[in-house]
Amino acid sequence: MTVFSVYQTLRTRWRGARRFVRQVPYLGSARWCPVCECRSRRFRQFKHHPNREAMCVHCGALERHRFLWLYLQAHTDLFDGRPKRVLHVAPERCFDEKLRRRLGDGYLTADLMDKRAMVKMDITAIQFPDTTFHVICCSHVLEQTPDERRAMREFCRVLKSDGWAILLVPVTADRTFEDPSVVDPAERLRLFGQEDHVRRYGPDYVDRLQGSGFNVREINVPDLCSGDEAQRMGLVRSTGSIHLCTK
Repeated sequence: MTVFSVYQTLRTRWRGARRFVRQVPYLGSARWCPVCECRSRRFRQFKHHPNREAMCVHCGALERHRFLWLYLQAHTDLFDGRPKRVLHVAPERCFDEKLRRRLGDGYLTADLMDKRAMVKMDITAIQFPDTTFHVICCSHVLEQTPDERRAMREFCRVLKSDGWAILLVPVTADRTFEDPSVVDPAERLRLFGQEDHVRRYGPDYVDRLQGSGFNVREINVPDLCSGDEAQRMGLVRSTGSIHLCTK
C-alpha cells in the first residue's frame, strides 16, 4: 500500500467519523425524510430559515424538497417507466443522482452558473425547440431572475402540450414586490430576503404564471398528508405550495 493510498484511507475514515459525531445529536426515529428514507430524532436548522427543523441531517433535503418529492412520487407520472424528456433547472443535490438513476437518458439538468449541470442554460432564452420536454422542474430560481415573465413564457414554449411543469418560488409577501433599481446585495437582503433575490412573491404569483400561458393548480401540505404525517416529515406552514403548471 502506497503512502498516498494510506492517506486516502485515513482521510475517508476521518470524514466518516466526523460525520457520525455530527449526527449523534440527531439519532432517533421521530422524523422521517421521504427523499433519503432515513429517520432521525429531529431535523436541523438551516441558515436563516424560519423553521428550526428545516434540513434532513442525512441528505440535506429541506422541507420544500421533502414536500416536492412526496408529490412527485405519489401524484405524478414521473416514475411510471414510460420514456420522458425531463428538464431540471438548478438541480438540487438531494435529488440529482436519484433522478439520474430513475429517469435515465431522458433526464437533463441545466444551470447558468453551476458546473455540475449537464448544460449551461439561460432560462430566458432556452436553447431547445418548442414542445421538447414532457416535464420541467424549476425550484427557487425565478425570484432571482430579473425578466421572470420571459422565463415563464420560455418554459411554456418548450413544454409539450400534454406535459407538466413544477415552478416553485418562495411566497413571502401579501403581493409580489420588486424594484429593478435595487442592486446592492445588502439592500436586496433587506427587501427581498436574500442577496441574490430581485423580488418577493405573493399569492399573485399564480396570476403571473397564468398570464404566461399556463393553467395552474396549487397544492398544499394538507392536500397530501395529515397533521401527524406532516410533522413526522417536518412539513410546516413555511413549507409553501407546489405550483403545477400545464398548457
